[in-house]
Amino acid sequence: MMRIILTGVAGGVLSGVLGLILLPILRALKAGQSVHKIGPTWHNVKAGTPLMGGLMFIGAAVICLLVNLITVQDYKVYLVLGLSLLFGLVGFLDDFFKVKFKRDLGLTAMQKMLLQMAVSAIYLYILYKMGVQLTALYIPFVNTFVHIPLPIYILFAMFVMVGTVNAVNITDGVDGLCATVTLPVMVFFAAAAIATKQFDLALFPAALVGALIAYLFYNWHPAKVFMGDTGSLFLGGAVCALAFALNMPLILLLVGFVYLVEVVSDLIQFAYFRATHGKRFFKMAPIHHHFEKCGWKETKIVVVFSGVSAVMCLLAWLAVSGLVK
Repeated sequence: MMRIILTGVAGGVLSGVLGLILLPILRALKAGQSVHKIGPTWHNVKAGTPLMGGLMFIGAAVICLLVNLITVQDYKVYLVLGLSLLFGLVGFLDDFFKVKFKRDLGLTAMQKMLLQMAVSAIYLYILYKMGVQLTALYIPFVNTFVHIPLPIYILFAMFVMVGTVNAVNITDGVDGLCATVTLPVMVFFAAAAIATKQFDLALFPAALVGALIAYLFYNWHPAKVFMGDTGSLFLGGAVCALAFALNMPLILLLVGFVYLVEVVSDLIQFAYFRATHGKRFFKMAPIHHHFEKCGWKETKIVVVFSGVSAVMCLLAWLAVSGLVK
């Protein structure tokens, strides 16, 4: 336990120090955000805010796990880190093209989708080879396992992983939102890993808890830096990797409730717009922009959404009580 706590503290310190080093570099490189043309007009003032701030908590997490290398016995934690880094790499490429070509879009949607599917497939294959019982799907609340054929499970898992990663990415649309919503999710996974006696696996979410808290000193409204797709796809990968490594992917419906609402609001808006030939269900999607249009300040949205995330994570803990006893 002490090692896990110290890792969390170290994650915070390292992330804060990396921020002091990284921010001037990003400014010097003019690695600024371009505001999406169809986004909220009041976000135009954020144009030029340094991008790729996610490197702060990514670097902190990597260093923390490398320091623990000599004491770790369950190397599954490095597989979780590896998946997160691969998703983060996809996001980095997206951010790089945004900065290089001074545009609001980087990789195409198809390019990102194919890369994410490839990363998901590789991770699931390695988990299977490591002996993780992928076909035994844990059902929360009823505390039982349902066995399904491997091919069906693989398709289901890839859909869940790609969907979750992109949902986390969509949530990163307001200063501090993605980081604060993800904080209780990482606390949940750290607690679940400890409760199931997978102490080495708990090191990764613990490091991210500290790292994200430090990152928020830079990203709280008004943000001095954005995590970019580099950070949001990394966090999405971390959420997915931990859920599957702990063999509880369905718990994403609870711990990822805010992410789910965000992406579903986007889908509803798109479908309603097409069906009604131009009418909108929400004032703007995803839903955090709807609340902005309703007059909510960014800080209020962050507090409310992160509070919902915390409550859903508590509910998730009750849902897996049979597994973590």
